[in-house]
Amino acid sequence: MNIRPSASIRQNYNEIAELCRKTQTPVYLTKNGEGDLVVMDIESFTRREKMLQLRENLLAVEEDRAMGRNGCTIDQLDSFLDSILNEE
Repeated sequence: MNIRPSASIRQNYNEIAELCRKTQTPVYLTKNGEGDLVVMDIESFTRREKMLQLRENLLAVEEDRAMGRNGCTIDQLDSFLDSILNEE
């Protein structure tokens, strides 16, 4: 885990940005010794958002299945997953 004081974002922006891109992990910024902000590169953020959306969709489908609602066909699921993969 990368933790830096908040002042470092002003003083070392390029270094922090490169660290985010290189490690593909967030940098946690502290203010007065307490957690304040998280900084991450756009590619990692986008990938994380897509993963969270997919999990949300899968949870909704699982809830529908558990309640006895009709799901989708294998072909529909395959098409849906292809569309998600093609967005990257």
